[in-house]
Amino acid sequence: MINVFVLQNGRLNQVPIESRADLENVAPVWVDLTDPTDDERAWVKTIYGVILPGEDEVKDIEASARYYEAENGDLHLRTDFLLEEDDGPSRVVTVAFILARKMLFSVHTDDLPVFRLVRMRARSRPGSIADYMDVLLDLYATDAEYSADALEGIYQHLEEVSGLVLQKEFTDKDAADALNAIAREEDLNGRIRRNMMDTRRAVSFLMRGRLLNAEQFEEARQILRDIESLDGHTSFLFDKINFLMDATVGFININQNKIIKIFSVASVAFLPPTLIASIYGMNFKAFPELEWQYGYPLALTLMLVSMISPVWVFLRRGWLK
Repeated sequence: MINVFVLQNGRLNQVPIESRADLENVAPVWVDLTDPTDDERAWVKTIYGVILPGEDEVKDIEASARYYEAENGDLHLRTDFLLEEDDGPSRVVTVAFILARKMLFSVHTDDLPVFRLVRMRARSRPGSIADYMDVLLDLYATDAEYSADALEGIYQHLEEVSGLVLQKEFTDKDAADALNAIAREEDLNGRIRRNMMDTRRAVSFLMRGRLLNAEQFEEARQILRDIESLDGHTSFLFDKINFLMDATVGFININQNKIIKIFSVASVAFLPPTLIASIYGMNFKAFPELEWQYGYPLALTLMLVSMISPVWVFLRRGWLK
């Protein structure tokens, strides 16, 4: 799918593209391609002279070569964007940016929420965008805001996990649910931190390359300050996640110790009657003073008393609670 945006009075207006002729008759500031077809790639190459990277080229590029200038002067950037999904774990989608002929080209496999937010805001805020570089900076700024919103969601979910872990009765099923939720939030927090690191590198590259004017340079500095403020939140969330993980594992150990305690009490309680039964099972003719008709009932009584006595002691001392 190809989305073409033209700049009109500081607003990004989308132009419907159905054919190559539609693309030839517009002067876009941003050409966004989501999982483009071979025909769409050919249109961009023929009309604008821009060769779009393939999906494998976007994913397999080395980290040290995420920003480079092509032989024809086009500037290529690779940036990761966070994608949260309701029906699955979060993931990071790599987007290929190409700055060429005062236009921004973006290629990605999924429709990202950051891109939708930029398109929506640009229509409602006239004058916020002046050229293709403003579009790129707005994408990075929105990415930081989207990550901040995701961090707020982690805060809320961890509060729910805290209530689950710190409740009075914490069962093994509760522990399994808590561990699952903690692992999910830890994964998302780590992806946010990685995403922010990548965005910081991209913005720093634009600043070092002297590709920004004075106003854009100040906006880039503000984006870096926003990203830096998020680092403290991710670190705090990692500490909170570790605490909840330790607390959950601790409660699991307590529940397991309760089971082991039952077996320990049972082994102690049955040890005396086992001893009495062993003695009674010996040859009583060697002990004539014990050879009488009430020997068997007496042995059973002693076995019962010897079993009840340690249990009574444990109850008095509160060891069974």
